[in-house]
Amino acid sequence: MSQVLTISCKLKVSPSQAAKLDATMDAFVQALNWVNQNTQEKIVNAVKLQSLCYYEIRARFGLSSNLAQQVCRRVAGSRKVAKQKKRPVKEFKSGFVTYDARIFSFRQKDWTVSLTTVEGRERFELAIGNYQRGMLAGSNPKAATLVKRKDGSYYIQICVEEKPPKQQDTDKVIGVDLGRTDIAHTSEGDNWNGQQLNRVRDHYSRLRAALQRKASKGTRSSRRRCRELLQRLSGKERRFQAWVNHRISKAIVSRAKATNSAIALEDLTGIRERINQQPRSKAERRRANSWAFYQLRQFLEYKTLRAGVALILVPPAYTSQTCHKCLHIHPDPAQSYRSGKSFKCGHCGWEGDADWNGANMIAKLGAVVNQPRGPWLACQLQGYRKPALYCEAVRVG
Repeated sequence: MSQVLTISCKLKVSPSQAAKLDATMDAFVQALNWVNQNTQEKIVNAVKLQSLCYYEIRARFGLSSNLAQQVCRRVAGSRKVAKQKKRPVKEFKSGFVTYDARIFSFRQKDWTVSLTTVEGRERFELAIGNYQRGMLAGSNPKAATLVKRKDGSYYIQICVEEKPPKQQDTDKVIGVDLGRTDIAHTSEGDNWNGQQLNRVRDHYSRLRAALQRKASKGTRSSRRRCRELLQRLSGKERRFQAWVNHRISKAIVSRAKATNSAIALEDLTGIRERINQQPRSKAERRRANSWAFYQLRQFLEYKTLRAGVALILVPPAYTSQTCHKCLHIHPDPAQSYRSGKSFKCGHCGWEGDADWNGANMIAKLGAVVNQPRGPWLACQLQGYRKPALYCEAVRVG
């Protein structure tokens, strides 16, 4: 099993080269939109699109043979993703070109890349630091994407394929409980409080509401300006979420690697849809839906794979209601031993932080998956012993 990492590298571009790159990106996006508008939406096969549009793409937009093929592959790939999400591909935005090994190459001896443009092949020097050099050293990348950022700079996103290290064998498991009060709380006591994050998110929400009100009542120029500010605000909040999730995932994986432990995480797939069926205020719905827990899981997945740490996904059912000491659940389904951030077991008397209790319960479930021949785990539910409902847990990678 291999892992594909994307290395973003800035290009040193002269004015003449910039004109060639801009012309290539313009032709590429025009070809994408032309193919998308002039072929049936149900066609998601790149080979079929190529047989229908290849010669027309080359004649209309002046793209090379391989760039014309990249257009067909990009349209087909976007349609497949849109089909899964049950929505059409409306329009492609300019500012990028995809490359494969035939029209892109990397040379380590002088740290340059060669790219095909509408006016022939061009070589560009990379303006990179030690991190990018270390990642690219000794690699033989086969694909890349050229992008132009809003500030006018050009970047090449190089895809590097590497074989991750073998996962370390261990009987230790760190459980991670995800939530809103604490974004993440581990069974070892580490936690990332969500109060400051909630203040930032509420601030962004108030700004959006004010801008939307102004956009609905202002002049044409003020409406346009408000839309621009809303788009910029969306990007700031998205980058803030990614920054926080990167910090959390890096700290958890580093701790697991240092202690030779696996990581157990709740599988929250579909949790948003289930929670939204419950009656809640508009503010509560927004707060629950606005944080990217799935992004945090994705960051953990690729970081654990690269670090050789096992990641185990367990179902979230009863993890917050079960006492990690005696595995007891409140006999009344309408009640729980948990009250906010506090947990007090009515069976064994244990009392403490509810998120820490949930993280320890997740760690126990992960240990059952990590050691399938280990001790049997059961819970007490409504007066009888029942095998734990956690046998569907899976080990990622």
